[in-house]
Amino acid sequence: MKIQSIEFLTSVAHISQLPKRGYPEIAFAGRSNVGKSSLINCLLNRKKIAKTSSTPGKTRLINFYQINEAVYFVDLPGYGFAKVPKKERHKWKALIESYFTTSRFLRCVVIIIDSRHELSPLDRNMVEWVTLLEIPKIVVATKADKLSSSQLQRNLVQKLKQIEVFDVSEIIPFSAITRNGKRELWQAIDKTLREDSK
Repeated sequence: MKIQSIEFLTSVAHISQLPKRGYPEIAFAGRSNVGKSSLINCLLNRKKIAKTSSTPGKTRLINFYQINEAVYFVDLPGYGFAKVPKKERHKWKALIESYFTTSRFLRCVVIIIDSRHELSPLDRNMVEWVTLLEIPKIVVATKADKLSSSQLQRNLVQKLKQIEVFDVSEIIPFSAITRNGKRELWQAIDKTLREDSK
């Protein structure tokens, strides 16, 4: 997709605040500090569209970005950060659950995991959850530049074995630093949007 315009549209704290205009939505989900905002910024060729922070758990609302007046990128709150109060974490979970089950325009969830670490139960649960809801998904492993190519390949094979039961046939390695994986991720997103328009 050629980026012609990007606009931060709104932050949503309740499902009733979802945008009224029915553009297809590509949502991004991942654990806190997995590099979700950096991935979004890299995809959009911008440095600060999605706010990055050294403090995990910064995204506490559902943020909508309008791309080319044709599609929404939807930045979901990060999950799994222990220092956020339990009540707040439950609130985020309820918000994401409501979004997943309510939005009529959600076309795909990009599930972001860390290439360096073992797949967490929360990561696996997210893949399973999206699968059960029958939402198309793309799984991306960030921070791929931190590993040697052989270690990266071993880690991806190991992770894929854990989630292939959920109809996952590929994990896209990605680095916001080197931009490796950017083209492959865009191709997967474009494919989802093309299939949706048929």
